[in-house]
Amino acid sequence: MNINFKELANKYQTPYYVYDFDHITEQYTQLKEAFKARKSLVAYAVKANSNLSVIKHLANLGAGADCVSIGEVKRALKVGIAPYKIIFSGVGKLDSEIRTALELDILMINVESDAELNRVESIACELDKKARISIRVNPNIDPKTHPYISTGLHENKFGVDIDTAKRMFIQCKNSENLEPVGIHCHIGSQLTQLEPIKESVKIVADLIRNLKAINIELSFMDIGGGLAIVYEDEKLIDTNEYAQSVLDTMFGLDITVVCEPGRFLVGNSGVFITKVLYEKINGDKRFVIIDGAMNDLIRPALYNAYHKVVVLNDNKEFSDCNLVGPVCESGDFFAKNIELPKTKHNDLVAIYSAGAYCFTMASNYNSRGKVAEIAVLNGEDRLIRRRETFEDLIALEEEYL
Repeated sequence: MNINFKELANKYQTPYYVYDFDHITEQYTQLKEAFKARKSLVAYAVKANSNLSVIKHLANLGAGADCVSIGEVKRALKVGIAPYKIIFSGVGKLDSEIRTALELDILMINVESDAELNRVESIACELDKKARISIRVNPNIDPKTHPYISTGLHENKFGVDIDTAKRMFIQCKNSENLEPVGIHCHIGSQLTQLEPIKESVKIVADLIRNLKAINIELSFMDIGGGLAIVYEDEKLIDTNEYAQSVLDTMFGLDITVVCEPGRFLVGNSGVFITKVLYEKINGDKRFVIIDGAMNDLIRPALYNAYHKVVVLNDNKEFSDCNLVGPVCESGDFFAKNIELPKTKHNDLVAIYSAGAYCFTMASNYNSRGKVAEIAVLNGEDRLIRRRETFEDLIALEEEYL
């Protein structure tokens, strides 16, 4: 990543997010090439980073969109992703969202329970439409990842078991307002082991064959996302091995492979840049206080997630400290018990692997405006979201005096 963080700080102030769009291109191309032996759709998981410029960049590369709200669907459409490349997922869709998705005629609605399927059928009947349906199967495979981002076990809220899925597919087949077109499986995020993926995909492929035997022909096999990136020292799954393990299960099936990467595409494109306000010592504990906070990047507070931290100065005097923000919460930290160099006021701090699930999870806690987002492509920087002002924060509020 060849980006001059100090120059951008002078130009845009801190804190800010910066995204390397060339890296996003490389990640997308690598994954798309891995599946070149089959019909495939790389549907970007918009929840990872929903900035319109990020989505548009991926749309220009040929990506579709995996969305978990009608707002994300509308973002994808706004930047030019065709409806036939958009999937609407999520365990709790509102009636209004289902209605809008049907009216927009997107590729398919990914259903996660029989109760949801009944709601979709009822709304499709009201609209006199036929809803294209994918059903999310929960294969009960341990993804070997953080429990907060595990989704493929029965203890998780996502998807249905195999027997329930079969009944739901039969309901679709027999309904005048439902059309079964796909099957979906996603066992978790930040996956570093290939075996759980192979096991789950095999279960799904076998179910497709069983459905075919009763004349339910599906067009899409959605294998989800979840490929890991390097935050610290993770060993990554080779994308070609990943693709081949999926394709090996699909012998005899004429079906399009759909994958839904988010973190893999954008995670390591992003860096959060913040600056040192000052240092303080409480007893024998050193704190480095920065102008970024948990409302800007909550992953360490939420998951105790690790992000590589680099202080952009030349000081060689290192000592143990906590890197913390100004928000009035004990959980407002980016790293604890970390060795960092002695800092001074206005030193920049780079927090890496901040392209996914960082800005999208930001809030306005403590009435702090959301920070600026910057894209860098071919060495040129561009502001893709301006810093929020106080007027932005209160724009939707009315005074009652």
